[in-house]
Amino acid sequence: MAYFPLAAVDDGTLQPGGHTTRHADLGPTSWFTVQAGEHSKPRAAWQHTGLPDYASELKGRVAFAWRAMEAFYEEDERIVGHAADPYHRVDIRQTSRHLTVRYQDQVIADTRRPLALYESGFAPRWYVPRDDVDQAALTAADGQTFCPYKGLASYYDIGGARRAAWSYEDAWTGVRRVSGLISFEPDKVEVDLDGSRLRLEPGQSVIPHGVDRELTPDEIASRGQA
Repeated sequence: MAYFPLAAVDDGTLQPGGHTTRHADLGPTSWFTVQAGEHSKPRAAWQHTGLPDYASELKGRVAFAWRAMEAFYEEDERIVGHAADPYHRVDIRQTSRHLTVRYQDQVIADTRRPLALYESGFAPRWYVPRDDVDQAALTAADGQTFCPYKGLASYYDIGGARRAAWSYEDAWTGVRRVSGLISFEPDKVEVDLDGSRLRLEPGQSVIPHGVDRELTPDEIASRGQA
């Protein structure tokens, strides 16, 4: 979350909203209506007004609600999805482990050359080359989701298992190695790694939010190549 000095905010932008809350760590918080020309958004910005000493750097600063704004920028580049966490890591490793995917006794994938993707806060995800996947078993599903670290994900149904697989068909530069490869949801199809069944780890479900703030997939793809 970015906190801006009040002096950096255009005059007339912040209108007192008469609404206050208490943040568990940062104390009393006043909320503002954000005014931009003829447009306004209630409770779209806030300021902590009784900060503890350990958070004194936030004194005299205001933050803007992510979903209330039309866009955020870092330098000249628009942030899409959400601001990237500098401590969030994505590491990809080649492996020779044996991974198989089945749906109702049908073998969907069988490979000894998957890529293991390790991402902060998530269990490893396993990506399979398309040549090792029975692509006739995959039916393209409607809709895409967006990850600020990897790009646009496209989904596939496998029989009656909806969105059981996904692919970053044009993954962003930092994770280019998984471009076009396919990963499978272990709670929707049977995924075995070296003979052991994988299960969806607790807390690993991702809530899809779709494309951010009316950005088109083409816009997001062009940002990924910048």
